Amino acid sequence: MNQPRLVAFLIVPPFVLLDLAGPLDAFHAVIRNVAESGKMAPYRSYRTVVVSEHGGPVETGSGITLHTEPMRALEAMQVDTLIAVGGAVSHRPAVPDAVGEWLRDYAPRVRRVCSVCVGAFILGAAGLLNGRRATTHWLDTAMLQTCFPEARVESDPIYVRDEAVWTSAGITAGIDLGLALVEDDCGVDVALQAARRLVVFLKRAGGQSQFSPPLQEQVAAGAPFGDLHAWMSERLDGDLSVVRLAEQANMSPRTFARSYLARTGSTPAKAVERMRLEAARFALLDSEAPLKRIAARVGFGDEQNLRRAFQRQYGVTPVAYRERFGMGDGR
Repeated sequence: MNQPRLVAFLIVPPFVLLDLAGPLDAFHAVIRNVAESGKMAPYRSYRTVVVSEHGGPVETGSGITLHTEPMRALEAMQVDTLIAVGGAVSHRPAVPDAVGEWLRDYAPRVRRVCSVCVGAFILGAAGLLNGRRATTHWLDTAMLQTCFPEARVESDPIYVRDEAVWTSAGITAGIDLGLALVEDDCGVDVALQAARRLVVFLKRAGGQSQFSPPLQEQVAAGAPFGDLHAWMSERLDGDLSVVRLAEQANMSPRTFARSYLARTGSTPAKAVERMRLEAARFALLDSEAPLKRIAARVGFGDEQNLRRAFQRQYGVTPVAYRERFGMGDGR
């Protein structure tokens, strides 16, 4: 029998309730799906525990009190994954020394260590971000880098995985992190089922790597090449070659390609594909149009090109994506 993986949440007040509840419910969606199936799952499910420094009642930022176990109780348990929640207030760290010291000693016992939002400050206090890529809430990335200069803090990702250490951006990004951990453990089908129960996307726009900003940020005024992106978004089924984009940007193709990569971190071709994929994704969710029509409308030409790009970027076929997130009941 597959023993459930134990996922422990270490909370340090003050913290946002959704930082805990989001990823917690991602794991419990898997637990409920297994229970309702009435079958033995071919993968290991989960059980969870919430701990704090001393245990007992802990108040969230919204005034709700949660019961917790003391963090040292984990020393008698076989914990698979530890997720840190909370750990900063008023733009400064708020991690007790005892928590950082305990986690520094305890972390080698678990398979992976993660954080949600400013929980990255807990990992930083334990020295677990040294030499690693990491992220946190966009409001606090600069502070995280200042407090832990040996970390390589990135401001754009929804989540970052650096070997056995995973960190996520703020608030609802904890759900993205939880689903990514489920996918890593159990596969994309199980993660999709959990996402469907939660009525959320398995992966946000930007695909598997989660490194690109959303389309609305790309076309925003003041964003790098924002005017060009707005122009592109209205012509997804047209000629968006480097030559045509360079002409619209009043640059030579070589200068444009070099400048675009330097300012956005992406090649023009990849940016065009992301914009077309995001448009296709919304079309799949908001309409019953056949794939052939959607592919032509967003510039992929035919459904085979759309299917390959969608699978590569999101790890799922357009048909499977629509079935799980389209016009169904979402349960």
